[in-house]
Amino acid sequence: MRGSLTSFARRRAVDSQTPGRDLTESERQRLPLGSDAVAEALVSGSSPEAACAVAGRALAGDGACLGEALSWLKETYIALGGAVPDFAAVEALSVAWSEATLEFLHDVSCEDPLTGLASMAHLRTRLAELYREAERRGTSVRDSYALVVIEARAGSSARTGWEARPASFPEGTPTGEASPFQRALRLAAVTDTVRTVFSGDETIARLGSDRIAALVPRARDLGETVAMLRRMLEDLDLSADTRMWIEGLPGSHDSGVRLLGELAR
Repeated sequence: MRGSLTSFARRRAVDSQTPGRDLTESERQRLPLGSDAVAEALVSGSSPEAACAVAGRALAGDGACLGEALSWLKETYIALGGAVPDFAAVEALSVAWSEATLEFLHDVSCEDPLTGLASMAHLRTRLAELYREAERRGTSVRDSYALVVIEARAGSSARTGWEARPASFPEGTPTGEASPFQRALRLAAVTDTVRTVFSGDETIARLGSDRIAALVPRARDLGETVAMLRRMLEDLDLSADTRMWIEGLPGSHDSGVRLLGELAR
């Protein structure tokens, strides 16, 4: 389906006998705002799916709901004298709109919904606050704070209590390799222990699918605290396939943000 001419485009080419033509001025005046790229693809006889995807993201960014975005697409087709949009165009716009909306919701959310950990966006905001405060006081974040990073991979040797495939998992899901759900469950179990050790106002966030980062004060006993956390995970049989280390923070905010990006890969 993808890469082929839409039924609308084929019909337009046959009817007008002028494939590859440009939009007329009267057609441009009838088009809804921002639909030029989609319309140009349609009258040229090419697939409008890429233009529909770009439009879907743009409409989501402008705050349009999905119904408004689909109405916008329909108006574009009707303005050119065509029928309603075909499935490929609707799918391209809808998927792009959904992806852009989910990205926005993830960025503004303070917590990861499955584990209850702070989101990456919240950790970046907290880090920015610390750098601004340090600049105002003439101190250094590098000397005052650090990241305790815990990588909890749920491999075949990790005992999470969820080794068996749940009934809702589709047949063919490998049991020797952890699913995203199993990995999140393991991360949530490790998080409970991390919160027991860092029970103050430390920010504990999720970095990627397998990592947790705790933004903590750089106290003299930080190394002993991390060692205690490791022992507690061992006592709970959660230490298999788990690594942890203390990550120093750089001197500038921009470098700190880059560090978070690297740790989240």
